[in-house]
Amino acid sequence: MLHASGLRKAYGPVTALDGFDLAVAPGEICGLIGHNGAGKSTFVEVVTGLTRPDAGVVTVGGLPPARARHLVGLAPQEIALYLSVTVEHNLRLFGALAGLRGRGLRHAIDDTAQALGLTDVLRRPVGLLSGGQRRRAQAATALLHRPALLVLDEPTTGADPGTRAALLHLVRSHAAAGAAVLYTTHYLPELVDLGATLAVCRAGRVIARGSQDELRAGHDTLDDLYHALAVDHA
Repeated sequence: MLHASGLRKAYGPVTALDGFDLAVAPGEICGLIGHNGAGKSTFVEVVTGLTRPDAGVVTVGGLPPARARHLVGLAPQEIALYLSVTVEHNLRLFGALAGLRGRGLRHAIDDTAQALGLTDVLRRPVGLLSGGQRRRAQAATALLHRPALLVLDEPTTGADPGTRAALLHLVRSHAAAGAAVLYTTHYLPELVDLGATLAVCRAGRVIARGSQDELRAGHDTLDDLYHALAVDHA
């Protein structure tokens, strides 16, 4: 579903991506991990068409990002909702942008709101929501149209346990239904809960890729693996 090869992106003297390669298959949850500045967020921006690479190729469902936006659901690291209007109005807008209309949009809003515990706050302005509720509302905008590729960039930052549990449940369900999931996080236990494969990136490239069992060989925990890879490639 997602294929990236040889991606390079620089911002002046700073190289954000330096030969970044990654593929994520339908039904796979891929945990993209790495320290700040490793290239994770830049890769997300390239995949979702928010920025263009200087070199390399990326496709979603065989299409370039600019033509594949209907296939992608994005929950960005920073909350990107309209604070002065209600949760429902936000979901209507994002659903319409994804191509949903009429009864299909209404059902998608109802189903997603129920799954994420947002039903009681649908008519409340986003600016009056708690941090966890905002996180759930942001995730809802990505999930409404049941995208073929779900991209979640640090989706549980600052989230309460209930929000984290609800979101992880939906991620599992989405992958079980055949979607590819790209999940960036610094909270490694979430990737254990999700049974995610791993892509460890550093300095703008993927330095290790595989299942948790494959990459954890010789290490007790993901944290131990992560530390060892960071040191080995310093």
